[in-house]
Amino acid sequence: MNEKYIAYLRVSTKEQGRSGLGLDAQKRDINLFISNYASESDLLETYTDIVSGSNSSRQALTEAITRAKQLNATLIVSKLDRLSRKVSFVATLMEDKSLKLKVASMPNADKFQLHIYAALAEQERDFISMRTKAALREKKEQGAILGGLRDKTNARNKRKIIDADKRALSLAPILSPMVQAKLSYREMASRLNEIGIKTERQNQYSAQTVRNIVKRYQSLETKNSHLKYSP
Repeated sequence: MNEKYIAYLRVSTKEQGRSGLGLDAQKRDINLFISNYASESDLLETYTDIVSGSNSSRQALTEAITRAKQLNATLIVSKLDRLSRKVSFVATLMEDKSLKLKVASMPNADKFQLHIYAALAEQERDFISMRTKAALREKKEQGAILGGLRDKTNARNKRKIIDADKRALSLAPILSPMVQAKLSYREMASRLNEIGIKTERQNQYSAQTVRNIVKRYQSLETKNSHLKYSP
């Protein structure tokens, strides 16, 4: 009997448009693995999170792990950092003897090798961070003005927040009745996708994306009672 697989994809908002880290690239890597080491029918389900890799609380990942254990299937990701950038979190998954794990880009690596790779990758990120900070300090000591770029970044971030708030409020009339009906975020995402509503980047909605939107407009309603939508 062939090994069965549950795929997990993760992308953060800022990574969605970055080459090599998008959802399409992850799907391509996993499909390449399946085509070489299994068959199309062996890929049972796919779960997707849109959340930072430093955040260990992810609904879709929890569901994917639970499902993989229920079906005695292997959890597969395109790259190890799609699980997490925290070596401690990756180590916890490695120690779970009831969870089978495979990384598409390293098809022959076992759990021990993946653990070492995660530790090395974390050390490399820490070193890059230190090197960047040292370079900025050196430029500042030489009289370079660094605030201009920071100001532009802050202004851009503020615009993104305003746009996200507007987007959340525009979807409130559709999502609010679903919240009152106590639908799950996955069910809400499915309904949005069924009626053809796309995300800002013209993608389909995931449970995590819907959750973020609901929390955002509910927060706005709390802060600004005049914005509250009542179905």
